[in-house]
Amino acid sequence: MSGILDGLKILVLEDELLIAMDVEQLCLDHGASGVIVARRVDETPYVDDFHAAVVDVLLDGVSTLDFADRLREAGKPFIFASGYTENAELAKRFPGVAMVGKPYSGNDLIEAVAEACGRVLASRST
Repeated sequence: MSGILDGLKILVLEDELLIAMDVEQLCLDHGASGVIVARRVDETPYVDDFHAAVVDVLLDGVSTLDFADRLREAGKPFIFASGYTENAELAKRFPGVAMVGKPYSGNDLIEAVAEACGRVLASRST
């Protein structure tokens, strides 16, 4: 699966530093050209500064759903990576947006980001 994120700059919106560092390394290991880590919504860059995002649903108890709405409105691909996977409202509000539950495997997360970006995985294209 090496290189599936080639050339992409990924925003990781995650308040747990060790998880954010792990996601950053996973993205880089799979070809991302850069990773921006933000621990709060007010630390996020302009939407034009990244290609896709990995978004935790809650950051220190604060919802990121309004930020996810802005990503969707801008046409920016994103996935949710969160411990809050059993959320019917979330599925209804963001149909088609992948939810990767914590704890997650690195492959699940990378595959979800790749799919959100329209990258076809070799194992699925055969």
